Amino acid sequence: MQFSFSKVIFVLSDGLRYDTATNEMGFLMHLVEQNIASLYKVIGELPSISRPMYETLHTGVPPIEHGIVSNRVVRLSNMPNIFQLAVQAGKTTAAIAYSWISELYNRAPFEIEDREVDDPSLPIQHGRFYTEDDYPDVECFSVAAMLVRKYFPDYLLVLPSGMDFTGETYGSDTPEYRTKASQQDLLMANLIPEWLEKGYHILVSSDHGMNADRSHGGATAEVREVPLFLIQKNRCGEGINPSPISMLQIAPTICTLLGLPIPNSMKMPSIVC
Repeated sequence: MQFSFSKVIFVLSDGLRYDTATNEMGFLMHLVEQNIASLYKVIGELPSISRPMYETLHTGVPPIEHGIVSNRVVRLSNMPNIFQLAVQAGKTTAAIAYSWISELYNRAPFEIEDREVDDPSLPIQHGRFYTEDDYPDVECFSVAAMLVRKYFPDYLLVLPSGMDFTGETYGSDTPEYRTKASQQDLLMANLIPEWLEKGYHILVSSDHGMNADRSHGGATAEVREVPLFLIQKNRCGEGINPSPISMLQIAPTICTLLGLPIPNSMKMPSIVC
């Protein structure tokens, strides 16, 4: 069976610090050591909180421009975004994510009937959304596996919240936070080989980090620096990239991998050609 090589899975691990990822995620670091994956340090935009960064990651635009400047701004995106661009190009989209993603790209405010959608007219055509901050990571990745096997989407967003919930409960300098990173890594180890076999490019990143005070939102390195693991099917990785990149580069990179035109609103360059 021949697979398209323009499909992308974006694992967005909410609240994952760069240093925690590199220290605790042994499978992903194994892929980096084996020159299968590339690792980048991403400098996140501000404020280092979720809803503004979800929009930045999908539009390539800073919060002051896209207008989602806090978690309390509840409305649909009004910028060109990955889901919209993919559907306009005739591609299939899917997500297993926190309900704020539904509010940004499908419907706002979020209603109970939005928890599970299969609607080709929506930007996120096959969506599974949760509202609980402690939604289990194992369930999130299981739903991601189901979406791939059932719908084989061109673009899939996988947004587990375990790192964020654990960090806000215990703090980042704790066994609980570090162990949660290892657990997510194990869940990905059981899925990434299958996804690569199906022809997916895979990105693993985060919206923000976490500090020891069980918080985030400011400008310190611990809450602003996040990882980007880039695994490209049939292309060697480049190990650890010595130069940090901007979070604004992730959206145009995903567009490039999907074969989508990059809109004028995305002003930073893709990291892939």
